[in-house]
Formats: sequence, structure tokens, C-alpha cells
Amino acid sequence: MKAELVDQAAEKAAELNIDIPSLINLVSKRVRQLNAGRPALVDRRPGMRDADVALTEIIQGKIKPSDIDDA
Repeated sequence: MKAELVDQAAEKAAELNIDIPSLINLVSKRVRQLNAGRPALVDRRPGMRDADVALTEIIQGKIKPSDIDDA
């Protein structure tokens, strides 16, 4: 997981009044969805892991806690 993405996602979470434990849960659930075969909502660049994809989706506003169901 790239540190700069974590920092940017934490800033976005603060803007949305999402606490850090909820952000962690959101990333975790999204990673499980990606592992289960759901498509990424952002372009996956070489070297991006599923956690990086999830963080990028959060940063870009593509997902929020209400969008994630248990996968």
C-alpha cells in the first residue's frame, strides 16, 4: 500500500467525516470485493495492488461507506 495514497485517503475521509477505523473497514471490504472479481472503478496502473485501487477509488470519490456491501 502506497503511503501517499493512505495520506490522501485519510484527508478525504476527514472531509467526509469518516473516522480512521471506518476508512480501514471500507478499504478492507473493497479489497475483498476486488478479490472476488468485481471490476475496479479506476484505471489500474502497473504495480497497483488491490488496496491501492481501493484507496484511489476513495480519493476520487468513486466509493463511500454506503456504497459497500459485505462481499
